[in-house]
Amino acid sequence: MKNTFSLLLIFSTLISWSQDKMLTIDDAILGYHLYPKGLYDLQWMPGGESFSQVRMHEGESLIEVQEIRIPKGRIIKITLEDLNRSLPDSLKLKRLPSAQWVSKSEFQFVTGKRVFIYNIDLKTSSVLPFEIYSGISNPLLFPDASGYMAHVENGLAYGVKEINHAITSNIDGIVIGESVHRSEFGITDGLFPSPKYRKLAYYEMDERMVSEYPLYELSDTPATANMLRYPTAGAKSHHVVVKVKNMYDDSDPITIKTTGDKEQYLTNISWTPDEKYLLIAIVNRAQNHMWLNKYDATSGDFIKTLFEEENDRYVEPEHPAEFLDDDPSKFLWWSERDGYNHLYLYSDDGKLIKQVTEGDWIVIDYHGVSEDGKYLFITATKDSPIERHLYKVSLKNCKITKLSSDSGYHSIVANENNTLFIDNFSSTSNPREVRLIDANGTISEILYKADNPLKDYKLGKMDIGKLKGENGEDLHYRVFKPVDFDSAKKYPVVVYLYNGPHLQLITNRWMGGANLWYQYMAQQGYVVFSIDGRGSANRGFEFESSIFRNSGEKEMMDQLTGVNWLKAQTWVDSNRLGIHGWSYGGFITTSMMSRHPGVFKVGVAGGPVIDWSLYEVMYTERYMDTPEENPEGYAKTNLINHLDSLQGKLLMIHGGLDDVVLWQHSLKYIESAIKKGVQLDYFVYPHHKHNVRGKDRVHLYEKVSNYFFDNL
Repeated sequence: MKNTFSLLLIFSTLISWSQDKMLTIDDAILGYHLYPKGLYDLQWMPGGESFSQVRMHEGESLIEVQEIRIPKGRIIKITLEDLNRSLPDSLKLKRLPSAQWVSKSEFQFVTGKRVFIYNIDLKTSSVLPFEIYSGISNPLLFPDASGYMAHVENGLAYGVKEINHAITSNIDGIVIGESVHRSEFGITDGLFPSPKYRKLAYYEMDERMVSEYPLYELSDTPATANMLRYPTAGAKSHHVVVKVKNMYDDSDPITIKTTGDKEQYLTNISWTPDEKYLLIAIVNRAQNHMWLNKYDATSGDFIKTLFEEENDRYVEPEHPAEFLDDDPSKFLWWSERDGYNHLYLYSDDGKLIKQVTEGDWIVIDYHGVSEDGKYLFITATKDSPIERHLYKVSLKNCKITKLSSDSGYHSIVANENNTLFIDNFSSTSNPREVRLIDANGTISEILYKADNPLKDYKLGKMDIGKLKGENGEDLHYRVFKPVDFDSAKKYPVVVYLYNGPHLQLITNRWMGGANLWYQYMAQQGYVVFSIDGRGSANRGFEFESSIFRNSGEKEMMDQLTGVNWLKAQTWVDSNRLGIHGWSYGGFITTSMMSRHPGVFKVGVAGGPVIDWSLYEVMYTERYMDTPEENPEGYAKTNLINHLDSLQGKLLMIHGGLDDVVLWQHSLKYIESAIKKGVQLDYFVYPHHKHNVRGKDRVHLYEKVSNYFFDNL
């Protein structure tokens, strides 16, 4: 009995010890192993009856293919050794390549300058006829194995059959094949292959008229400057055209004949399924008028305007036209015209057939049409703004049916015929679960269930809730309480915020969408609080655009709603409130410290916008108009004008190579502070851009944390 008691004591002591682990600052910032694991490189294969992933087996990476059957179908494993046995000695691989599937039994991959097709049944490789253009490390292979396209220095390259060609420019200020308009309007690339991969549309940008800004390479002796062409609000902007090249002949590229102001925006490029036409959403520089235009892809001629959209504030198309697989004469268009981002069905001549989705919620993603053409599949916020679910929508009567189960965040990948979906699910109580569900929402298989990687750590309790804003809006918040929380004690608070367009902090997924730094601060005895105020994403046009012409004002009011809630909690020390944010969050942090002095004792503002007239054209003019049109708004939001009111301890941080929020913002702020005799703290990361990445991020958040430890 004595021995049994001793064993129980030892066991209970081990359990207690194992649940008392604490995070280091390295864990909090670089502890990727402390986030829930998932399935790596999980992808559907053509035909929709198999999927592949990369797995570790006995210490070796391999590609694993699973056929979808109930019970499980056959599983095929492809190792690096298998691939190398099929390759010539001169092209042996040192690591497993990225598999890009061509059929249910073949994938293509790159080694050296050649592209090979590997057959998983025959275990053989065959080489494709084209070579990769010199100097390209990551070509984008066409999914039908007919060729590739790639970005190269000063231009683009492509290869089809035995043709290998590059289109480049040696003129400083002419940019070919890259994303334009500073990646606004959903633009993430500058290359647009046609559906059958015979033609390539691409952007060409002339930015020679745009002012240059120096980015200093301080590691050089003496320091050198790289000149960044950066269009600021109200100043000259770049000019963009769209060109089309037939990749199968030696003809010159043709230029799409867009007309109008050269500083307009050419956005959301899409091809018609027959490859005859291009659709381009033209947005005027004022961003309050959009024309969806149709152009001949062979001559470049304008065909017609399919429809227009206008708004007194702004229009912001972010998705190209989506043609229906079963009926290429119809396409879907995303629009916020009724106040929420929804799908509208059009004929290819621009006639509105119907609004397909409707309600006070947002369509987040479109997955495709059912095999019988009766349903669309979408991811949306219909159940909750902080959740994501899969739905099917009847094209006949627009009835919507929820397919994903369990409250939380469902990230969906559909197979090519929308009969099966991989559902990567998490919630505040579920680290991760990868499910296979069918078009009726039935869970066919649980592919993976992650362990809680933090089960041995001592953590603060997290809650998510809602507060009412000044006009009755729901404002979602998230709060982490300190470990060993005692409601009879009073704790200091750090408010972390962004509260700007295109970002949502609070979601019903693992840790509420937060990162481990929040828990690190909770372990140090701090409450960490966040609230998504007006201006934040995924709440509808009015909620986001209410900041129009007066950025910062509504956002501060909603942050104060959060502050008032905090002050009403008996366990909050109202005299020890801190605030921290980066970029737009740095702007709001500095705004709160100077425009509402005394609310926060300590602030840390990273990469802050100080003067909107120094920020880029596309973003700023959408939300603020130009400085000439809105001088009062620009003056009111210029934080240099509020320096005299700055109260409390403020640490400002900036990257010396910041090409998003120019270093000049915070430099002008501290220059004015010196002239006015206002004290603040300042720190620069000389070799980092808009955010501090890699191991230096540990240094950053050690500095941020210590600033609160020392001053709050």
